[in-house]
Amino acid sequence: MSDMKALIAKDLLSIKAVFFRPEEPFTWASGIKSPVYCDNRLTLTAPAVRTDVENALADTIRREYPDVQVLMGTSTAGIAHAAITAHLLGLPMGYVRSGAKDHGRGNQIEGRLEPGQKVVVVEDLISTAGSVLEVVDVLRAAGAQVLGIVSIFTYGMQKGLDRLAAAGVRNVSLTDFDTVARIAAEENYIRPEDVARLIAFRNNPSDESWIH
Repeated sequence: MSDMKALIAKDLLSIKAVFFRPEEPFTWASGIKSPVYCDNRLTLTAPAVRTDVENALADTIRREYPDVQVLMGTSTAGIAHAAITAHLLGLPMGYVRSGAKDHGRGNQIEGRLEPGQKVVVVEDLISTAGSVLEVVDVLRAAGAQVLGIVSIFTYGMQKGLDRLAAAGVRNVSLTDFDTVARIAAEENYIRPEDVARLIAFRNNPSDESWIH
């Protein structure tokens, strides 16, 4: 598991899918200053990294959720990963829209899903877990048995961990914030002394004292 976490961390750093900039923080839509920028969609345009990610997703699902019957991607970032991983596993897949369509059949769940089927949700990134838990709620309302989530990267933020626990949902991520920060320091993307600042941000994103 640790080898996989390190491999995926190195991959994400190499294509700047996870990019650290503690000296020039990014500003989130919420106004929070962040030392990290995440765009795991970049994995789709980097074939070697994409291969590592999809194989790791498939291996993780085989190991952690052996009874899975259907993969469901989150809209939109999880759709491609769910499709590729489902192909590798020989499983059906679909995805959950952020809201029901206002035309046609008014679907929010795309793809065939039968009540009682065992589902794993495929997500690219977990921060506060709000959006992925909305997907879980939609699937549960449709009668699915949600076994859990598999994601590429997680911040490990306490708010997200608490939300997942309250909803009774398990998440397994290929790599995490702490691993990526450690590898970033080891491979000179950031200075070793920056790691503590990054962890301070992760532990309390609204406290900007880490900047100084």
